[in-house]
Amino acid sequence: MKLEICANSYQSALNAQKAGAHRIELCSELSVGGITPSYGLIKQVIDTLSIAVFVLIRPRSGNFTYSEEEFDVMKHDIQLCKNLGCAGIVSGVLNKDNTIDIERTQELIELSKPLEFTFHRAFDCVENPQEALEQLINLGVERVLTSGLEASAEKGLELLKQLKEHVNGRITILPGSGINLQNAKLFKDAGFLEIHLSASKVVKNNSKSSMFDEIQKESNIETIKIILKIINDEA
Repeated sequence: MKLEICANSYQSALNAQKAGAHRIELCSELSVGGITPSYGLIKQVIDTLSIAVFVLIRPRSGNFTYSEEEFDVMKHDIQLCKNLGCAGIVSGVLNKDNTIDIERTQELIELSKPLEFTFHRAFDCVENPQEALEQLINLGVERVLTSGLEASAEKGLELLKQLKEHVNGRITILPGSGINLQNAKLFKDAGFLEIHLSASKVVKNNSKSSMFDEIQKESNIETIKIILKIINDEA
């Protein structure tokens, strides 16, 4: 079973590599569900680490329906990631009715080639997940990151299992959201091939000003190591 770590900083990416994770999804601002990381962060991670790096392409928080200008930003960011040597792209676009925007998503997939393409948790907004999966399979998407249309993957586990059975290996279902030490084995036992989590812990904030008291988190080496043992039946 492969472990993908959602890394929100260089330190998180480094910790994921040190712990033995298989891949990272690099992003910023996890508190809003993640947005595209900066050029500098992407370059630093690619240049100094050997772990496979998938980059989240999401120009802002909020919904997944984008203006022409926002869509142009996404396309420019994908080209940048290809130039820097990333291994994959994590993105997607919806219509205003929360169906898959097939035309725009296809454009992103074509631009991303030959990199792998993961359709992100915009999938959890759709009303007909089976139909959406068939559309993504037809578009050539490699995997779908999803919580099973619930607040957490554990709550959505039954639907996740149904979706895995439905696709029958034609696309990878990547469970994500709220996966941790306590429930990781549920997904291993259910036969999933990959899981996605941040394994993050709060970092002490040394700021003396209340203006900068936001919680800072980073992926934790020991947590990742323990989860790897759990999913590899070594715990």
